[in-house]
Amino acid sequence: MTLSHAPSPDALDEEAARLHESAVWQELVASWPATAAPEATGPDPAAPQEEWRALLSVPVAELVAEAARALPAPVPAEAAPLPGRVGAVLPDRLYGWRRAGRVEVPPSVHMAYARRVLVEWGWQNRPYRMRNLRGARCLCGALLTTHRLGHGSLDTANRSAAWLMTELRDRGWRDLIGPWNRAPGRTAAEALELLDAARDRARRAGE
Repeated sequence: MTLSHAPSPDALDEEAARLHESAVWQELVASWPATAAPEATGPDPAAPQEEWRALLSVPVAELVAEAARALPAPVPAEAAPLPGRVGAVLPDRLYGWRRAGRVEVPPSVHMAYARRVLVEWGWQNRPYRMRNLRGARCLCGALLTTHRLGHGSLDTANRSAAWLMTELRDRGWRDLIGPWNRAPGRTAAEALELLDAARDRARRAGE
C-alpha cells in the first residue's frame, strides 16, 4: 500500500488499479462460486451425512468466509449522522478526530457508508476534483471521505475501490474509475448502482 495519509481521488484510483491487477486479487476473484448451487430435485437421505463428512476436510477459514458470504451486508443505519451541509464543504482533515477509537470495517461496510455520503452530500463528476463547491463527492472521493469520517482504514478504501474496478471490468470498462465517473451523461443513479453492485461482490467474497 503506497497511499499517503492524505491521498487524492486520482491516487486512490491508480493504487486500486494496481491492486486489482495483482495476482493476489485475481486469485480472490477467481475463488468465487461461478454459479449458485443447483436446487435439489428430491429428498436424498444420504445427503446430510455426506455433507458433514465433506465439512470435516474444509479449512476453518474457508467455512468462516462462506458463512460471511451468506450474511446480508450491514447497513450503517445506527451510525452517527453525517455533519450537515456546512460539514460537506469543510476540508476532510477536520474530521480526523472521528477516527479515534474506531474499529476496522470490511469493504462492504465501508461502501455502505460511502453510499450514505453520496446520497446525503451528493455526487459530482467534475474532472480531477474530490468534491464541488456544494460538497458533493465523486466515487473515489466518497471512499476517501468515508475513511476520514472514521469508517475503515486507507487500505479498506483501497480495497473498496478495487471492488469497484472489478465490477467495472466485468462490465467491459477498461479504464480507471475516475474516467467512468466523469463520462458524459453519467448520472448519480448510475454511480449508486455501481457502488451497490461492487458492495454486493465484496460481501459475497467475505469482505
